[in-house]
Amino acid sequence: MTSPDDNNRFDWQAAEHDLTDPNGPDAEVVDLDAARSRRGASVTPDGDGSDLADEPAARRLVDSLAAQRSPRFTVAGLQAGKRRPIVPAWLRSRAELRDAARWTVGHLFHAGAYHLTRVPKYAGKLAWRAPRGTGRVLTGWGRWLFDLQGEHVRQMVADKGDAELYLKVSRLRDQRVRWRGFVTAAVVLGVLPALGIAYALAPAGARYATLAGLLVALGVLGRPADKPLLDTAVVVPRVQKLTSDVVVRALGNLSITGINQALSKGDRGRDWFPAPITRDGPGWRADVELPNGVTATEVIEKREKLAAGLSRPLGCVWPEGQPEVHPGRLVLWVGDQDMSKAKKPTWPLLKAGTVDLFRPQPFGTDPRGRWVDLTLMFMAMVIGSIPRMGKTFALREVLLIAALDPRAEIHAYDLKGTGDLSALEQVAHRYRAGEEDEDIEYAVASMRELREELRRRAKVIRELPRDLCPENKVTPELASKKVLGLHPLVVGVDECQKWFEHPEFGKELEAISTDLVKRGPALGIIPVFATQRPDAKSLPTGISANASTRFCLKVMGQTENDMVLGTSQYKQGVRATMFAWTDKGTGYFVGEGADARITTTVNIDGPMAERIAARARTAREAAGRITGHALGEQPAKAQALSFHLLDDITVVVPASETKVWCRTVAARLIELRPDVYTGWDGERVTVALKPFGVKVGQTWGTDPDTGKGANRGGFERATIIAAIAERNRKRDAS
Repeated sequence: MTSPDDNNRFDWQAAEHDLTDPNGPDAEVVDLDAARSRRGASVTPDGDGSDLADEPAARRLVDSLAAQRSPRFTVAGLQAGKRRPIVPAWLRSRAELRDAARWTVGHLFHAGAYHLTRVPKYAGKLAWRAPRGTGRVLTGWGRWLFDLQGEHVRQMVADKGDAELYLKVSRLRDQRVRWRGFVTAAVVLGVLPALGIAYALAPAGARYATLAGLLVALGVLGRPADKPLLDTAVVVPRVQKLTSDVVVRALGNLSITGINQALSKGDRGRDWFPAPITRDGPGWRADVELPNGVTATEVIEKREKLAAGLSRPLGCVWPEGQPEVHPGRLVLWVGDQDMSKAKKPTWPLLKAGTVDLFRPQPFGTDPRGRWVDLTLMFMAMVIGSIPRMGKTFALREVLLIAALDPRAEIHAYDLKGTGDLSALEQVAHRYRAGEEDEDIEYAVASMRELREELRRRAKVIRELPRDLCPENKVTPELASKKVLGLHPLVVGVDECQKWFEHPEFGKELEAISTDLVKRGPALGIIPVFATQRPDAKSLPTGISANASTRFCLKVMGQTENDMVLGTSQYKQGVRATMFAWTDKGTGYFVGEGADARITTTVNIDGPMAERIAARARTAREAAGRITGHALGEQPAKAQALSFHLLDDITVVVPASETKVWCRTVAARLIELRPDVYTGWDGERVTVALKPFGVKVGQTWGTDPDTGKGANRGGFERATIIAAIAERNRKRDAS
């Protein structure tokens, strides 16, 4: 459709003839919409266009805008859909909104102060660059005046030897130059002198401002392309956007059979994402439907390799399962910064305020930096981990939260003996650090007091009128009435296995603790047990199975994981084994009626804990709630526990009785000290004698019930005397 006689120009008459002549060579009129549809249906991710003719949306990335527009939907599908909140979570939380506002103000202040102090530097840069800017202005004006922008076009026409076209181009250029010359002359001879006169007659302030503005303008025009004027006040790390392709590629590097098989068959993961990948706090969230037969736990177990596939630090990558949907649903959250290094929001209770234990209190933050709340009332708590992962810090934080409620009575036991809970000493009703005999005796006396307190509270609540206690449990109003004595009572035990493994009092302490866990929460008693060996012996099942709140930091195996978090949690993908050594203070938190959440506790060091406890003591003094150890008092029965098992056995087994059965000794010990040995049997005596080197074996004797001789587990009295002598020798040597 070009004219051969007019320098290959477009021939409009020929084009119109082609459109009206159905037999013309260029007569095909293309339906653009139909062509686009055919083109979309003919291209697949594999390039063959074999199976997507009826599914054009299948080519779309899940995190694209087009993927969020569903062409087909049903009412049932909409009813089953999850509605996203209208107001973002951070905007609904007053604390998060306050933190965001504080950060914004601080950021603007920092940036303003940073640049303000560098104003002389910026002024010097502008002055240095102004000559170059002036040169660029004059050069640009000259190029415009002489139409140098079109020089290359005129040169191309001249090279072709087209004289007629060259003359046309030259005449057009001459016209432009003449007009631009008139404009330049008017500016130089008229405008600039007028501006100069105005500048000379203007006040000094206006002249300086004009000169400064001109200097700034010329300095900006003279800026090198690779050297910005302003320095960087805040260095923002650049993080790669999380896309479906990146996630699928990373999952393909995990060597999981089901994923590898799906990818080898041509599946590019286009159907793996039920929702778009979106920003979620300071990171990205991807919901992934794993291929058939692949569970989220398989991916969670390979968190380190997944982080390598995403090219992100391990502390940024947090895969979780969604067993309530199905075992193959994975929720992958990838943070912008390592969770252990990211700046945490300030703990709201750090510097001011008291708390109400009946209300949720901030306990830690999730990977997104949002607060995870803990309500202490009506619960029992278990904390477990391997050593040096933050277990004691978590327990201390719980006790500090409790201490900030002036009504709460604190019982703190540091069986590690290092004084990690010493900050609580100034507010505690009962406090002890260590695992020696006198420490255990102190704890036994205190726990017996608690057992009696448990019974007293049950009786008080049972006898209260229905209008005061409608649900037969402690309420905030009842807890505030001193006369009833139903205030919150929080018991925190670190390294609790030292109690339950004790040869003499282990069973008794276990029985009391189990009773507190089962019945205490409804009566305002809140037991919290922490251990670095969460197994059935160190953390009895009566305690672990009845604790409603659990916090599990890093553990080494499935047994320990489920002892703390609950049965089958490991199989459901809640695995505290995935935490790294650097994830100190981070664990799975189960409580508040919610699923397990990854939570990092507040890092409260010793001096900080002392200041918080001092503030708590001040509030207690004002409320008249300083009691017990904080006033220098001791348990009422502490002095009555100066006995020893070996000495008691010599009392109940006379010298004339050379051999005796363990079951016989147990019955006599119960008769001697019923408040101590109630519940003991022959097996309990056998276990209690092992630490003293007393061997129990088959011993012949007469059964008092049948009068017949028989072999039973027993020992010789001489071995007890030898054990006492050895004990005394060690005491004298020390």
